[in-house]
Amino acid sequence: MFQRILVANRGEIALRVIRACRDLGIEVAVVYSTADKDAPYLKLADQAICIGPGPATESYLKIDRIIAAAEIANAQAIHPGYGFLSENSKFAQICRECKIEFIGPPAEAMDAVGNKDKAKQLAKKAKVPTVPGSDGLLTSEEEALKFAHLVGYPVLIKASAGGGGRGMRVARNDITLLSGMASAKQEAESAFKDGSILLEKYLDQPRHIEVQILGDKFGNVVHLYERDCSLQRRHQKLVEESPAPNLPEKVRDNICEAAVRLAKAAGYYSAGTCEFLLDKDNNFYFIEVNARIQVEHPVTELVTGIDLIREQIRIAAGEKLRFRQRDIKVNGSAIECRINAEDPAKDFRPSAGTITKWQPPGGPGIRLDTHVVTGYRVPPNYDSMVAKLIVHQPTRVEAIAVMRRALREFTVEGIQTTIPIHQEIMKTAEFINGKVDTTFIERSFLAGK
Repeated sequence: MFQRILVANRGEIALRVIRACRDLGIEVAVVYSTADKDAPYLKLADQAICIGPGPATESYLKIDRIIAAAEIANAQAIHPGYGFLSENSKFAQICRECKIEFIGPPAEAMDAVGNKDKAKQLAKKAKVPTVPGSDGLLTSEEEALKFAHLVGYPVLIKASAGGGGRGMRVARNDITLLSGMASAKQEAESAFKDGSILLEKYLDQPRHIEVQILGDKFGNVVHLYERDCSLQRRHQKLVEESPAPNLPEKVRDNICEAAVRLAKAAGYYSAGTCEFLLDKDNNFYFIEVNARIQVEHPVTELVTGIDLIREQIRIAAGEKLRFRQRDIKVNGSAIECRINAEDPAKDFRPSAGTITKWQPPGGPGIRLDTHVVTGYRVPPNYDSMVAKLIVHQPTRVEAIAVMRRALREFTVEGIQTTIPIHQEIMKTAEFINGKVDTTFIERSFLAGK
């Protein structure tokens, strides 16, 4: 096992990894930018190393500075968290070339699944259903128009690299197809340095179902069942839960088995997530792999009892999985609400600033993953998430009731948050009955805005 790990991230996930290291008896160092110099979690690490100014491009995305920090800290491994460099195969390769273990999948597997076009081809070989799409990357507007006319509008324009909803557009006619291609290409080039795009048939009001997988370096891969992440706005998730409601058992088995086949075909190890769309007839289609730990991993941890961050560390240290597929069971229901520093009443406008009051909820069945305290200043440089509120109960009905209570207790002043929209979501008949899809938020809460 490692003696010291460097955490190459910030905020909630940095604190989450620090805690996992402590639980395993591992010393931990953490990097930070000048914008995060007063973050409370820095005091919980054995060593905190400044790697640059606030902008991520000058700090958290600087590979050379992170490697230097690991060498200064005498760290044997780096945990990248999520976002930033967590899915950067070049970073993973450089870590290992520097004799520092990257706590994540091998660079080869990241390359195989990180590019959406390559991942789709791999899925086809593994006999995993995919959404009808263009044959490889698009090379011209004429090619795009031909595909759109063949499958019929609407179609989805997707950046081949990256994720998080960036570089994605829905086109419903020739005009929006051509304009959407141009803007998606520009956004992808800016965000991922890769402007290549592809087209897929756009599924009408699908559900977003993802499967958590774990693999070790000995070829063993298991799934930890599924999460429903359908509640999104502009491809950004708001609410996640496990297990997915109203999912037929046979479909659940098939989608989980497909995720394992795909991971094995990629030579994947560590934690990862295979994402699928589910149509109204419960047909599922692979869309992408997230080659890292997910923001929503706590709901899986609560229903399976498996600490995913600790398992990532054990796998990176060369240990075999300690359980087989038959050992993994789902217990109860878990729901997560992402609490973002955004104003839902003003089109989710970011709300940076100082938190003057932070009164979190408590009581049975509640978990709060956050790095925030009263007096914390939310910087404008990074993702707006300030907390993840998760509940776990024997049934989904009870989980919703506890989440309502928790949201009512949660008091945040000084900034605007997404708590009000979560309170509204928890009261809607569609969510209560498990009848939401990826367009629900736009149709029910953002229409006309």
